[in-house]
Amino acid sequence: MDNLARRIRPEVGYTYSDYLTWDNQPRCELIEGIPRAMASPSQAHQEIVGEIFNQLYNFLKGKPCKAFVAPFDVRLNAESFDDTVVVPDILVVCDRSKLNGRSVTGAPDLIIEILSPFYIRHDTVKKYRLYQKAGVKEYWIVDPVTKTVQTHILENGKYIGRTYGDDDTVPVHTLDGCKINLMDVFYDTVEVESDDGLITKQNMIEALKKNNISDTQIEKIMNSIE
Repeated sequence: MDNLARRIRPEVGYTYSDYLTWDNQPRCELIEGIPRAMASPSQAHQEIVGEIFNQLYNFLKGKPCKAFVAPFDVRLNAESFDDTVVVPDILVVCDRSKLNGRSVTGAPDLIIEILSPFYIRHDTVKKYRLYQKAGVKEYWIVDPVTKTVQTHILENGKYIGRTYGDDDTVPVHTLDGCKINLMDVFYDTVEVESDDGLITKQNMIEALKKNNISDTQIEKIMNSIE
């Protein structure tokens, strides 16, 4: 980051270089310089991720675009502040120059997030805005509880949304001819809204302190998830 960028930014937080030094326990993302812990995925979450990825992977065989599943770092603003590192559940990249073997530098073509009861606002509001600003062409939000998928297609810098149910087949706008069958995605999945398997706040605080995150930043993290 050059000196001018540092001067015009109201507050300089952590960057990708800091992120690389953390042991990532608990797993975390870096959102505009502020670390954000991630909850452990549920069984339904993993089943849904596996099925969607399987359909994408089979479609993309022999094609230039590549699909990935978490954990795989995406540095949305790598060419500027490099202070935003997200770990989407599923992503597709068609520009191979954005792949450096360790992360994606820039916006993927497609990002899919599976909602967790712990992070609904984060995925539907914060990440929605981040992905729209970064130029992610297509963003899906999958809800295991309602068994719906919200697709957001970038048009003239703004997302245009549509919702699909569990018996629909959803076209992938960025992959011509690709369709995801939601009957297979949601088949025999049950999402239970409970605290089982989620990171407790105290454990989260202890893990963040272990990674030398400041008390001020920890307070911001905890306030953001309440």
